[in-house]
Amino acid sequence: MIDLGAAPDALDDEPAVVQRCVEPTTLGDHASQHPDTAPGAHPSRRLRLPRPTRNGWITTAIAVATAVLYAWNLAAVGNANNFYAAAIRSGGVSWKAWFFGSLDPGSFITVDKPPVAMWLPGLSARLFGFSPWSMLLPNVLAGVASVLILHHLVRRWKGDTAAHLAAAGFAVTPVATVIFRSNNPDAMLTLLALAATWALWNALESGSTRPLLISAALTGLAFNTKMLQAFLVLPAMTLVYLVAGPPKLGRRLWQLAMALGVLVVSAGWYTLVVVVVPAASRPYIGSTSDNSIVSLMLGYNGFDRVFGGTSANRIGSAVGFGGTPGLWRMLSGEVGGQVGWLFPMAGLGLLAGLWLWLRDPLRRRGLELAGWLLWGCWAVTCVAVFSFSKGIFHPYYTVQLAPAVAALAGAGAIALWQLGRNHASLRLILPVAIAVTAGLAVGMLRRSPSYASGLRTAIVIGGAVACAGLVAGTIARHRRLVIVAAGAAAVTLLAAPLAYSMTTVANPGSGSMVIAGPAVRGLGLGGLIFGQHLTVPARRGDTGQQTLVSYLEAHRGNAEFIVAAVGASTTEPIIIASGLPVLTIGGFNGSDPAPTLAEFQGLVAAGRVRYLLTGAYGVRGGRASSGSILGWATEHGTLLRVGGMALYDLGSPVA
Repeated sequence: MIDLGAAPDALDDEPAVVQRCVEPTTLGDHASQHPDTAPGAHPSRRLRLPRPTRNGWITTAIAVATAVLYAWNLAAVGNANNFYAAAIRSGGVSWKAWFFGSLDPGSFITVDKPPVAMWLPGLSARLFGFSPWSMLLPNVLAGVASVLILHHLVRRWKGDTAAHLAAAGFAVTPVATVIFRSNNPDAMLTLLALAATWALWNALESGSTRPLLISAALTGLAFNTKMLQAFLVLPAMTLVYLVAGPPKLGRRLWQLAMALGVLVVSAGWYTLVVVVVPAASRPYIGSTSDNSIVSLMLGYNGFDRVFGGTSANRIGSAVGFGGTPGLWRMLSGEVGGQVGWLFPMAGLGLLAGLWLWLRDPLRRRGLELAGWLLWGCWAVTCVAVFSFSKGIFHPYYTVQLAPAVAALAGAGAIALWQLGRNHASLRLILPVAIAVTAGLAVGMLRRSPSYASGLRTAIVIGGAVACAGLVAGTIARHRRLVIVAAGAAAVTLLAAPLAYSMTTVANPGSGSMVIAGPAVRGLGLGGLIFGQHLTVPARRGDTGQQTLVSYLEAHRGNAEFIVAAVGASTTEPIIIASGLPVLTIGGFNGSDPAPTLAEFQGLVAAGRVRYLLTGAYGVRGGRASSGSILGWATEHGTLLRVGGMALYDLGSPVA
């Protein structure tokens, strides 16, 4: 019998609590149920792959390889997303900025997300000094931890082979590589979601309330990284415990009610703090029109992302971002190469797993169904929401989908093999899944004709060899041939995402719109103004050759903010370079009503702001209050030229 991966109840090294969920007769290999072990079959012709390794060297190798992949050439990523880099830089200087997620050390305005994802990088910057390594290393470690947690979860569910495949598939998913090498909140969001799932699985095995409450608390903590997006995993987690939790239904409902209470507290404490603290004692809540954390939660970081709306469309409509909403968005040119490589294997594997569960009474015991429900519902929910979101959608959001796809692909490959092993008429299903997955990879690679053309040929050959080897090995009951074919299939299907990931590592981008693979990565809104180029040669007639930051530091005087400017794209590089308070008028894109013209005039009158930067050689247009501030400053300030920048001195206004 060919056994690419035994179910958990066939493994001697599975937790005892799992083994107790099945009858003692199931702790073999279900041999009596398989056609190739029917009466009369010669025992010597039963083909088994090696028993699962106990020393964990494969797991260790996956972890080390992941760490190398994510950390290699890390310094070249630079500041990654300047918006969050500025907040991390500020958090390393000011505890208030660290707690609230303020854009600058003066805590005038926050970034557009809650602060939890910036806490560890901010602490690292405080301890080791601000640098690309100190800022990005926490997310690299989060990536390695995420891969190991996924491996652990799949192993407890479907065994070592499935766990190795799932962990490797997740590690080389291009969107995972690019996100765990950046400072975007999605890295911490993914880690917390997987940690919450780990706790949930403990609850599924034991029926205990405590791990379920821990899972709810971790999900609430994830909420304070990206708000409502964190709740995309909640339907899967709730459904799987409601269906597969060990206690009776009444107790399960009571446990879920308690978990809901913990979730509300864990997710809502930061919101409560912001609501209770007077507006004058905290920063303005960025990306809102009313300085309300609730508006940020339900609007910009909530329903506007899905259904569109004023707060989302004012940015999203200007830039293509993640392609056109629709059924095939996850395989589109903008998104497919980030996360879609294993979709066919994951989808067919999910169907095979559910079919086996329905057809085999022994599989209905234990947690067989729980895994398929968990990862299947997780994947379907994320695909549905991401595909049809009409507001702001970045391709890198799909890193939240990547663990489920990898888990389904790894476990699904084993399920497809078992399906063919148990039903001779279905032995071609696994080769078909391999062929379709390889074909999808070739199709997506063709979208970049000049990129690794030889890789497409290699995948075609590798897929053909793997399919032929599996068919021939199954018919001939040739163990070594099946092993070689299975290995060829794994290498072939992971080749394209690995190539994309390695391209990302070799040519890292920096910016807010990170993209993996052979694309222009890191196109940030900053840089449309003057990006990171703080030293700009002065034009003829300009006074002074000093860099802008040096000039501002030298002439700051007693001003609290060394300069004011419209939009974060202008202020981010100054904050990063100086670590000093900078007044960002209008927040991220200059559209927030903070400060108003009267408030800005008050800051100037009080001596808290002296200079206003309008951009390179001219006035950068603003919106609403920011436009009126620019108009007032250019009318009443003294124009200076510093490092090629138009700077207005408001400390000695002229008529």
